[in-house]
Amino acid sequence: MLSLPERYSTASDNELAGQISSLKNKLGSELLLLTHHYQRAEIVAFGDHVGDSYGLSRLASRAANSRYIVFCGVRFMAEAARTLCRDNQQVYLPNMSAGCPMADMAPLDQVMVAWGRIESICGKNQVIPLSYMNSSSELKAFTGENGGLICTSSNAEQAYKWAFARSEKIFFFPDQHLGRNTANKMKIPEIVLYNSDEPDGGLSDDQIRQARVILWNGYCYVHTKFQKEHIDQWRARTPDVRIVVHPECNEAVVANSDAVGSTAFIVDYVKKAPTDATIAIGTELNLVHRLAMQYPDKHIFELSGDSCPLCSNMFRTSLADLCYTLDYLDTIEQITVPSGTKNNAKIALERMLDIGG
Repeated sequence: MLSLPERYSTASDNELAGQISSLKNKLGSELLLLTHHYQRAEIVAFGDHVGDSYGLSRLASRAANSRYIVFCGVRFMAEAARTLCRDNQQVYLPNMSAGCPMADMAPLDQVMVAWGRIESICGKNQVIPLSYMNSSSELKAFTGENGGLICTSSNAEQAYKWAFARSEKIFFFPDQHLGRNTANKMKIPEIVLYNSDEPDGGLSDDQIRQARVILWNGYCYVHTKFQKEHIDQWRARTPDVRIVVHPECNEAVVANSDAVGSTAFIVDYVKKAPTDATIAIGTELNLVHRLAMQYPDKHIFELSGDSCPLCSNMFRTSLADLCYTLDYLDTIEQITVPSGTKNNAKIALERMLDIGG
């Protein structure tokens, strides 16, 4: 992990904010600064665009006039931007240690072992791979090479429909909860979980043959902190509460909520809620706090109350990181994706953009 020069690491937030504003003004239209909804409020304040992984990926793909794309998020997001943008553009992640544990739960070698077994049972070209955006570039490339596409929580249902128009089965990775909740929404009961920690995934040949959706056993450690008892507690003390959650939550939480959707959906849901509404939100803490500040006329709370659902990787990016990045764009490490990986990953990502969000 890069150790920042002292003049950045010891500067006050006000000093850093002033320097960032000056650097942004100097760079002008050459710079596109993308910030994910889960970033700290002080980082979001500098974003040219704030959004979820789908919306920001689409913006990166269209940023023809920007020489520098700085993505305040985590590595898989910056890699997706690098894959979709033009070769003459430069992509940066201000804190290079910001990863995604869920993406790491589906190593390519393990997925390929599972894929080989599934194909040996079901036959070639009988299963479509769908990869959640929260995955490595190598896994995205595998997906594109094998006829599949990438999805986000914004367009998972469209991705399922696309896949089922081409095959009877889906292999979905890495997030089991988004995969299951999407199948449940579409009333698809034939779901099995491939447990990568067990021999043969813990599944018999017949279970794989009979399944329409085969899920990988990954998950988001933030969203799985929310439990049904949190909803029950809210409804017991505040009967008119509105519960809105992210589809990375477990199926019991999703089934008992009033609304379910991506981070962009949650932002819009809060925006449209009436004045004085009480809303308990099951998603990352930075977004919940920012929505509470943005809409003081509404009563906005984090759903679990005491679990502190903070994404530590999203939280890594600081004003010092961003300031240093903007100061040394032509000399610091860029985000790169090998050409072979990039070509197949781009196929899968462009299919995602084609089906919309």
